[in-house]
Amino acid sequence: MEVITDAQIALFVQQYFLPFARIGALLMTMPVIGTRIVPARSRIVAAFFLTVMVVPLLPPLQVAPSLSLGTAILVMHELLIGLALGFGMQVVFQVFVLTGQYLAMKMGLGFASMNDPTNGVQTTVLSQFYLVLVTLTFISVNGHLLLIEMLLQSFQTLPPTQFQFGREQAFQVVNLGGWLFASALVISLPVMTSLLVVNMAFGVMSRAAPQLNIFAVGFPFTLMCGMLLVWLGLGTFGMHFEEIFAEGFVFARELLRLKP
Repeated sequence: MEVITDAQIALFVQQYFLPFARIGALLMTMPVIGTRIVPARSRIVAAFFLTVMVVPLLPPLQVAPSLSLGTAILVMHELLIGLALGFGMQVVFQVFVLTGQYLAMKMGLGFASMNDPTNGVQTTVLSQFYLVLVTLTFISVNGHLLLIEMLLQSFQTLPPTQFQFGREQAFQVVNLGGWLFASALVISLPVMTSLLVVNMAFGVMSRAAPQLNIFAVGFPFTLMCGMLLVWLGLGTFGMHFEEIFAEGFVFARELLRLKP
């Protein structure tokens, strides 16, 4: 009977399980594929086949003792790389969701919420509209394939057992928070400024004609103006999509240390 040695187990873990951990972490968190709509079994199977294709292209890895603290730390680093990349691209998607939240609250549509099937949370109707629009655009330009390609390229720049997820990479992920709110505000600022002018005009009207029911007239008019401005703003959606996702892929390349 053939006996499986400790060295063989260590070689299997480092040749297959480490790349599988990085790829699987990305597929579990990335947009579109990592949503709750895609079954977890399908993502695991996809990660398995990608790992089988990637491992023959990797250089020989340094063998470490299996079932040790060092091996567990290596697996954790691989998981952090995939999770950070997937989380970063999720933040890019949330820029447009937050834009919808800003506009909905300014227009008076904050009460019109619905369940987001991809994340399992309650979002405004306008946020859901932007999320569907950006998801379809992302798939149409093969953004999900480009993201997977970048991860596969990272095995050349960040080979397993030779890279540690440190403070620099953690700060890159943390800095996405400020960029998220700033980018969403820049996109929604034209509509919010226009609605502010409309509200100021109604404020002047309420002072000039106190008998006018400003709530009965102002709310539907503000809502119609907001919807009109959102419709007009769709003409620049492609430009905003290109800028935001360009910055998102710059973050991914810097995280994975890929050349531009």
